[in-house]
Amino acid sequence: MTSSATVTGPGALPLRESADIQGDILAGFKKDHVSLLFLQFEDAARARSWLAELAPRIATTRQVAAFNERFSQARRTSGGDDPEALNATWLGVSLTYPGLRLLSGRADPLPAVPTGTTLEAFVHGAAARARALGDIEDSATDRWLFGHEQGRAVHAVLTLASDTAEGLQQAIDEQREAATRAAALLVFQQNAATLTGERRGKEHFGFKDGVSEPGVRGFDEEDPQRPGYVRKHPGTRLIPPGEFLIGRPRVQLEGDRRRFPAEAVPPWMNDGSFQVIRRLAQDVPGWWAQVGDQLQVLKRGKNLVPQGATVEWLAARMVGRWRSGAPVHKCPTHDPVNDRAATSDNDISYRDDPDGLKTPLFSHLRQCAPRDGLLDGEPVPEQFMDARRIIRRGAPYGQPFDPARGTAGGPDAARGLLFVSYQADLVEQFEFIQKAWVNTSDFPPGREHRPGPDAMISGRLPESDEGGPALNDGLIRYESANSEGTGRQSTPLALRRFVRTEGAVYAFAPSISTLKALAEGRLDGHTPTTARIDEIVAVPDQYRVGGVSRYWLFQQDRQRGIVVRDDEESTDLVLRPSDDLANWPALAGVRRVDAVLPVPDRQRVGGKSWYWIFHTTGGTQLCRTISIADGERHVSALEEADRALSGWRSLQGVAHLDAVLPVPDRQRVGGESLYWVFHTPAAAGGSERQLHRIISVADGTQHTDTLVRADAELTTWSSLAGIDKVDAFLPVPALQRAAGKSHFWVFHRDGVRTVSIADGARHTDTLVGEDRALGQWVNLG
Repeated sequence: MTSSATVTGPGALPLRESADIQGDILAGFKKDHVSLLFLQFEDAARARSWLAELAPRIATTRQVAAFNERFSQARRTSGGDDPEALNATWLGVSLTYPGLRLLSGRADPLPAVPTGTTLEAFVHGAAARARALGDIEDSATDRWLFGHEQGRAVHAVLTLASDTAEGLQQAIDEQREAATRAAALLVFQQNAATLTGERRGKEHFGFKDGVSEPGVRGFDEEDPQRPGYVRKHPGTRLIPPGEFLIGRPRVQLEGDRRRFPAEAVPPWMNDGSFQVIRRLAQDVPGWWAQVGDQLQVLKRGKNLVPQGATVEWLAARMVGRWRSGAPVHKCPTHDPVNDRAATSDNDISYRDDPDGLKTPLFSHLRQCAPRDGLLDGEPVPEQFMDARRIIRRGAPYGQPFDPARGTAGGPDAARGLLFVSYQADLVEQFEFIQKAWVNTSDFPPGREHRPGPDAMISGRLPESDEGGPALNDGLIRYESANSEGTGRQSTPLALRRFVRTEGAVYAFAPSISTLKALAEGRLDGHTPTTARIDEIVAVPDQYRVGGVSRYWLFQQDRQRGIVVRDDEESTDLVLRPSDDLANWPALAGVRRVDAVLPVPDRQRVGGKSWYWIFHTTGGTQLCRTISIADGERHVSALEEADRALSGWRSLQGVAHLDAVLPVPDRQRVGGESLYWVFHTPAAAGGSERQLHRIISVADGTQHTDTLVRADAELTTWSSLAGIDKVDAFLPVPALQRAAGKSHFWVFHRDGVRTVSIADGARHTDTLVGEDRALGQWVNLG
């Protein structure tokens, strides 16, 4: 699906079709109501289970792009009004470096971290880099609400976004409940929302936000009349996707040495993006009072500002745009609030304004995106600017400044900008803009008078407590023509900072496939043993009751309950707390359940069901008989003590029984039941290849067992091609003996697939569904 009927050719915008890239990065959630949940996990296994449940619900680029296009079309149809009936709630997730360590099971998931690179910045985290970014004094980390060294570590950040407040709250409730089930701690919750009324689309200082977002090649349409720019968005450059996504093509710069070696970036990071999150508090009355003070300074000079210049006039120059979004460069005298083209104009060139006489060099617009006005009298390669762009996804938080509304609208109320950006390089994109442009006095460089810091979001940044050099002295230089009109004059204005940092996090938003791998505890094929399962057994009195079936899942020394709907073939549902095997009286002394064989004629008899439990002790597999009672508690009891496999005539030559699959149409037929037994043989030479045989078990007190068909290789099952060892089978509840076939999920070391087995003498097997990651199942983390 493409974003417009005018795009021709299949795959013209391939990034729009991605179901692996998270949807907020390129497409943007673009919702009125947003919340970030900062989470810390205590237990790695539960964290993986949480992620396994979450990963299939993450919004993809394909989903978000398609919805946004439908939404835009509906707005155009309605004349600009938001379509009330078209709503969605999106979910995204990012992980900090400590979070990656916990989920991957690795002490160091990034073993090769070149000095000075984005990988180093990510590993260090935002708090460790705060001073260099100007987060000192009232923005120091010891005052942060989240992300600081003294507080709880953040492992994951959930991004929830919805068109409605109700939709957002429902998503928050669901995710907080899921976090609780996973024994996760909510470190902080940051809500944000689009301002309403005439403030809609603006930040708290009152200026339109988000006008200068970049386009992305392969996602946005190119203007056929102006190559290199986005169609229907004049002035918006198309940037190679590698500036925002790891592993994609990047800007090619002549003599560029800023890039760290590609081999330092592991493949699992491909199609992921580094995320910067900052809570930026805004002192709205303080900033506007400062603008008024500095206007008076200019008015005391001679012909520095036009007669009748207002606070709005100077504020527009500090920002570079009027409140409506119209650029000062093209609208120098007034704010054309009713001119839609002007208020969304991003087609700006500063080539004719190298000294900042129209749009000051210290303006927020020029400090964050200097375009072609970077060097005095010299052209700036567009590629250099392209390589510094970031994608912003922030939103305001708190109530607008309005003292008439009482305390919530007063000067001391919490309000500001939830800043969120995506980029492929933390150092050369976000940090570069912050350090080399926004906070420094000497940008653009090489001027007779240093222009000063960003007049909107920065201000005086003195020397640190350790006596380091000041980042800037807080002076900006207002350039104007001199009174004779023969040159220009520079007037210093003093700025304090009225935007302070109250929290920050560096995170990584992985691809969805990487999230699913992490849910299995692996990166680059690294899989801890805890990711594999041992056995799944139906709860006898809760199989297909009310349209759902309940099971016990055994994994190493623990078991947990899972739920599968009759009408859902893809995954299990609700996460159940895991429990030690030692808490089952019948499993005393069992360290790990290898396989379970239900006693065929002793299921739901007298309120109990009997099972043979195969487990390994001291390297030898044993078998015991247990019973499990119906009822809420499912009390278990040991019925027969452990005995050697040699007590089973049908299991001669078996060293380790791995899995048992009942032959669907041969259960309790003629007084006996047939089973396929998958096992590791006691073969000479220590062969560990898995084989399978068919055995029978007779009804009656003796339960006589017989070898029906000798061992064969797994290759005789076409549906098991590529599998070297089966771990467990799980019948698809609603598809047993349906139309002459039975469906099963097959669990193995590389994933889970769906197979069918036909009734009849040959029992033909067929591959129904290709392998999926185990992490797609809630409880397999």
